[in-house]
Amino acid sequence: MNKLNIARMCFCLLLSLVGIAAYAQDNVIDEVVWVVGDEAILKSDVENERLNAQYEGRRFDGDPYCVIPEDLAIQKLFLHQAEIDSVVVSEQDVLQKVEQQTAWLIDQIGSKEKMESYYNKTSTQIREMLRENIRNGLTVQQMQSKLVGDIKLTPAEVRNYFSKLPPDSIPAIPTQVEVQIITREPKVKQEEIERVKKTLREYTDAIYKGDSFAMYATLYSEDPGSARHGGEYGFTGRGELTPEFANVIFNMTDPKKISKVFKTEYGYHIAQLIEKRGDRVSYRHILLKPKVDEADVNEALEKLDTLANDIRKGKVTFEEAATWVSQDKDTRNNHGLLANPQSSTSRFEMQELAGMISQDVAKVVENMQIGEISKPFTMITAKGKEVCAIVKLKNRIDAHKATITEDYQRLKSIVTAKRSEEKIQKWILEKQKKTYVRINPRWAKCNFKYPGWIKK
Repeated sequence: MNKLNIARMCFCLLLSLVGIAAYAQDNVIDEVVWVVGDEAILKSDVENERLNAQYEGRRFDGDPYCVIPEDLAIQKLFLHQAEIDSVVVSEQDVLQKVEQQTAWLIDQIGSKEKMESYYNKTSTQIREMLRENIRNGLTVQQMQSKLVGDIKLTPAEVRNYFSKLPPDSIPAIPTQVEVQIITREPKVKQEEIERVKKTLREYTDAIYKGDSFAMYATLYSEDPGSARHGGEYGFTGRGELTPEFANVIFNMTDPKKISKVFKTEYGYHIAQLIEKRGDRVSYRHILLKPKVDEADVNEALEKLDTLANDIRKGKVTFEEAATWVSQDKDTRNNHGLLANPQSSTSRFEMQELAGMISQDVAKVVENMQIGEISKPFTMITAKGKEVCAIVKLKNRIDAHKATITEDYQRLKSIVTAKRSEEKIQKWILEKQKKTYVRINPRWAKCNFKYPGWIKK
């Protein structure tokens, strides 16, 4: 089972343990169908997953009453090993995915009220169950990464693997682009900064007088991920926070105190320590972002428009301008060239460009010609900040069959995934031998992917 399949399995399990209202309303007597170690797999677990698959239009490669419990059993093997190895996932990542998954459910079903009616649970109950399931899914992924380790391949190994593939098995590569960018942040007036700071100090005074920090965070914080939870994040390590935020929260000792107003790249904050556990802290915070005047945005756009014209006239190159002018620290020292963190190259499929960088950039680039420089436009960065930008389409690589010369990194990642899959499969087979497994006889007449479940 490769990483993609495990991740897909874990995603599918998110809903399965929540339970579908239609099944919940059936008067079916539950029973234990598998036991893996000291963990039980219930008939209701399997049935919920089958109904979810039916709802989503998913099909199983075989009898669902064989495939589903085996997938659940594999998940339990990874979770058991994660407990032994003290693998812990970030509560911040869990909460973020809970919010994403809840939003997806609401979008699919139609409204929060319909979601609650469909599952016969309150939204709080749904979130709590999703929280545990998502934590399990992330734990499985992290445990897999630890088991696989760092796979190193030589170019010769990659070439050898693909030289043996039949032509119809060589992967197709969608259209990709290489994009350079220059950004400028519109100036924020000092009086606006002072207004934000004053507002946060007023919140602090009100909280010290007895008001709830969580209430102010829910009502006013501009961090959507934590505002829904009263500004609270679960236990977080120093490395997961910006340096400025970490310096404040890790130096706090009294949960009754509120920090002074401080600045990060996201905006201005006040924070409150909830609890410290070793090198991790739990905290809540309120984020406010100074607003930019339309006149200041227009001024930044005009400056970029002038710069773009100078580049077109040959007065300066895009690369020079990106190095000297751009305020995008991630690309400034790379001549403005955007880097794809997934492939470790500068190539993006259009969906990747929209998802990783900005939908605004993807829309502008889509119809550009190679070498063309865009008109200035506004975009929202991954940090939620509005900036002004111009882009240059450096290259477009049309859809094609993969080749070693053009697509080495992509092909290397395919071989790496294959090696990872082999390691994971070997681990599952070894773990099976050392784990107590009991299967209800009525559920044992299956052609399992891993036959070692039934000891002979």
